Amino acid sequence: MHDAQLLPQMSGAVFVTDGGIETDLIFNRGIDLPEFASFVLHNDANGERELTRYFGEYLEIADDTGVGVVLETATWRANPDWANLLGYDANGLRRANERAVQLLLDLRAGSTGPPLVVSGCIGPRGDAYSDLGSMAADEAERYHAEQIAALAGAGADLVTALTLTNTAEAIGIARAARERGIPSVISFTVETDGSLPDGTALATAIRTVDDATDAAPAYFMVKCAHPEHFAAVLDTGDPALARICGVRANASRQSHEELDEAEELDAGDPDEFGSLVAEVNRLHPGITVLGGCCGTDARHIAAVAMAIDAHQQP
Repeated sequence: MHDAQLLPQMSGAVFVTDGGIETDLIFNRGIDLPEFASFVLHNDANGERELTRYFGEYLEIADDTGVGVVLETATWRANPDWANLLGYDANGLRRANERAVQLLLDLRAGSTGPPLVVSGCIGPRGDAYSDLGSMAADEAERYHAEQIAALAGAGADLVTALTLTNTAEAIGIARAARERGIPSVISFTVETDGSLPDGTALATAIRTVDDATDAAPAYFMVKCAHPEHFAAVLDTGDPALARICGVRANASRQSHEELDEAEELDAGDPDEFGSLVAEVNRLHPGITVLGGCCGTDARHIAAVAMAIDAHQQP
């Protein structure tokens, strides 16, 4: 499935995603993730059982509500710089990426419920809150190419770059994915004003990436902010914003700086979160991929699915 037009989540039907995997595993399940890296759980059977339990909760939500689900591999940190900090060589890193895809493919093979889309997760080279772009687009393309190749070769349906803070890295990832024949999704981190961390307007960032890649990404997403932080931006009517097909929101209304300094998880109110995210879809029907980021877990995503079902009732 390496044609963006064949991606089930682009059919107009609502799909949910998982929540904030790292914050859930660390704060709710007491699992140690060095360098915030969940891909290390693929090192052994116990770790993979934890991941299977985690993802299984979202399959249950899909089964219970009838919505499709897009699941991201646990590979947000599985790129060379972060892997080097954790003692992985190139072969070990490639195997971790491949194994992450295989785990989700196995879950899909055993599922008889709604569609499950397997997305290979690409994280930023630097910090997801503050790195404003240390690479030019060509360097970013070279840097991310091996991970994208591993995820594509293992059978992922697409790759999704989550929590990007700058357009150069987004351009490089989109080009690398296109070169390897796999659809890409670009998801930008936004601040409390709905702009990228360097102050670039969201619509401007989307246009910049599209102009530099001949609109290579299948679509764009908004990531790592509370729905109230970006709702006004979505309402501006800028044509570039029509390229946004998904949101993965934070449970907390806190800024990134506040979240970075917090010692306890701010999970917000799951029911309120569900209503706010469903409202994004109601006001912007083209935004059909709905999920969570920091502080969210299966409770939040279940609330989204139930709120979607409620507002779609005649």
